[in-house]
Amino acid sequence: MSPVERRNVGRGAAAARAAVVLCVAGVLVGAAPAAYADPAPDGKRDLEDVRKRIDDLYRRAERATDAYNGAKEQVERQQKEIVKLAKDIVSTQERRKQLKKRAGSLASAQYRGGGLPAEAKLMLNRDPEGFLDNATLARKGQHAVRTVLGQLARTEDDLQGYAQDASERWDRLEKERKKKAAAKKDIEKKIDAAERIESQLKAEEKERLKKLEEDRAHRAQTKWLDSGILREIGGDASAQGKKAISYATAQIGKNYVWGAEGPDTFDCSGLTMRAWEAAGRTIPRTSQEQWRQLRRIDIDDMRPGDLIIYHEDASHVGMYLGDGAIVHAPRPGRQVTIAGAGSMRILGVVRPDAKG
Repeated sequence: MSPVERRNVGRGAAAARAAVVLCVAGVLVGAAPAAYADPAPDGKRDLEDVRKRIDDLYRRAERATDAYNGAKEQVERQQKEIVKLAKDIVSTQERRKQLKKRAGSLASAQYRGGGLPAEAKLMLNRDPEGFLDNATLARKGQHAVRTVLGQLARTEDDLQGYAQDASERWDRLEKERKKKAAAKKDIEKKIDAAERIESQLKAEEKERLKKLEEDRAHRAQTKWLDSGILREIGGDASAQGKKAISYATAQIGKNYVWGAEGPDTFDCSGLTMRAWEAAGRTIPRTSQEQWRQLRRIDIDDMRPGDLIIYHEDASHVGMYLGDGAIVHAPRPGRQVTIAGAGSMRILGVVRPDAKG
């Protein structure tokens, strides 16, 4: 029975619920893996120190990934705005051309009339009916000229405004492109450093390192469960939440790739964004913006489909499945998987649902 199916089971005793959670994919609870720490005196590597160094590098890469994703989103937004402004400028230039043509026609008509303004012709006309006709024509002519000149002036102002806005947009675009490039370089540098460290390990050391990671996650999850938190959490997923969970869990086994939004690879926030998009809800692209913009929920009120934001800098996110489990995209070299909701430091919980 999957975590998604189990969330519909009635609430049991805390111990029973914890036991169920601990069985999920062998990562939530169960027999605790042995703790590994190579002694330094005999010349062996201190794998716990290696684990911390690698974890720190990937954490910093994840923070840079959030910066990259944010800059990428801004670049795309600025590009769309610039395209829109370009269209506005073209249409306004065409309008200005037409207004100038109309203004020229009015000037030509006045010239063909002998160069006399309509008011002078009005004074020289001795025919009462002609006087009234000329008076009407004079008013209409004056109004037409004022209207065209006013429209032309507003059009010139619009063009100047569009040009200024376009210039500012280009400046912002260039700044975001530089931020994006710098973040990309930072990410690649840190991931390369982590991979170099791992590549220097022997096969048996890599296996022990993996067990160390599991052991750390197990201890954190056990501590979280021992707090009795599951006695407080028992909400049911909304209709949208169920759709988001269905999408997210269908991606299990796909590789983590920084900056990826699917459909074949994901980073942590790319997965949650696409999952809620599949549920009909547009949410921010990055975990930091998800934390900043989405409605925050007390952890006691958490329900399946909600997003758990991790670490003090909101650099990681996972989707709560119920029974103390999440689905998330962990880091480079790992796949989308199920993990304990308390296996990392929780910053808070947000709810993407529009209502409820």
